[in-house]
Amino acid sequence: MFKQFNLRCLTPLASGVSSRVQVPWNVSMIMSLNNTSLGGIRSMASITPTGNEEQSSVDDVNVHMLKIVPNNTDVVALEKQDELLRRRRKLAKEVTQMKKLKPVSPGLRWYRAPIYPYLHKGRPVKSLTLAKRGNGGRNHSGKITVRHRGGGHKRRLRTVDFSRFESGMQTVERIEYDPGRSAHIALIKHNDTGALSYILACDGLRAGDTIESYRKGIPPSFLKEMGGKIDPAILSVRTAQRGNCLPISMIPIGSIVHNIGITPTGPGKFCRAAGSYARILSKIPEKNKAVVRLQSGEHRYVSLEAAATMGVVSNIDHQNRSLGKAGRSRWLGIRPTVRGVAMNKCDHPHGGGRGKSKSKKLSMSPWGQLAKGYKTRRGKHQNKMKVKDRPRGKAGRKARQ
Repeated sequence: MFKQFNLRCLTPLASGVSSRVQVPWNVSMIMSLNNTSLGGIRSMASITPTGNEEQSSVDDVNVHMLKIVPNNTDVVALEKQDELLRRRRKLAKEVTQMKKLKPVSPGLRWYRAPIYPYLHKGRPVKSLTLAKRGNGGRNHSGKITVRHRGGGHKRRLRTVDFSRFESGMQTVERIEYDPGRSAHIALIKHNDTGALSYILACDGLRAGDTIESYRKGIPPSFLKEMGGKIDPAILSVRTAQRGNCLPISMIPIGSIVHNIGITPTGPGKFCRAAGSYARILSKIPEKNKAVVRLQSGEHRYVSLEAAATMGVVSNIDHQNRSLGKAGRSRWLGIRPTVRGVAMNKCDHPHGGGRGKSKSKKLSMSPWGQLAKGYKTRRGKHQNKMKVKDRPRGKAGRKARQ
């Protein structure tokens, strides 16, 4: 996948370095992931040691000793790349191979579904699943807390590993469908222990691929290959590959990631739905934080020691599917949405009266919350981890499309 490198053209981390050492990057060596994942890397980068100025040994190496921090960040260029990705996704909707059946019944006329020939057609690994009992949207006291839930096909919950603490090389056994989420999942097997686990499958991951998690540190084999000294450019090329889980401090700026954690030891929380991704915009070593742009357009702080997975979440064409009939929604456990004017006066502000008119009332929710134009969001500074609010109004929605 990668071209041959000339190791002599790069400056290794020698003993007795100062607190900040400038190391040149050979950007031509670094292949982009998903066309735009490493596009934000600049020609110069800096390394921030942890205070120990002695030569790095093979035994005591962890991910905290290396923090790749470019000198500047072209945020405007990254925004343009995201806009280009959204345009490509719109164009891909027209060329995506979709399943279209002969309309022998009304429910098949508008049915559309993406074709995934690489998906596993058998059952999941039973030891990695749990029995699920539906609650119909009710809480412990039997009251409906989530509307339009109930019924659906019988299913088992897949235990997906969002933390990825297991180090070592792992091989993808197969890609599976998960009825509990929109994204696909990958069954991986550890090359040494043989342990099986499920993870979120990123776009382009296939059976036979090898992935690795670096949350516990840099493998000693990497240092032996580098002669016992860390080279940030070579390390970035080796680690920042699709499907690998890395601390954000090791991920180059401008990379596309998903399954992003918030705390250093916590599991991934952001960007887990089908086709979603985030982009690393900048790093602030003084605050031990990084700024990421989420799918909604919001800029948010996350810890530099938190983990993220390289690439885009799989099943990008999930947004292009069409269920075709109401019964298919019921198979998924989605119940109908009843109009307010069809209810009684005691059930909805639009209900009651003669005929189908809601009279002169403004459109509102069943609890009296105005539905059109009324701002319900709190102020911009309620969350200290939020750097920039997501776009608001029609202009913001058009920008995200």
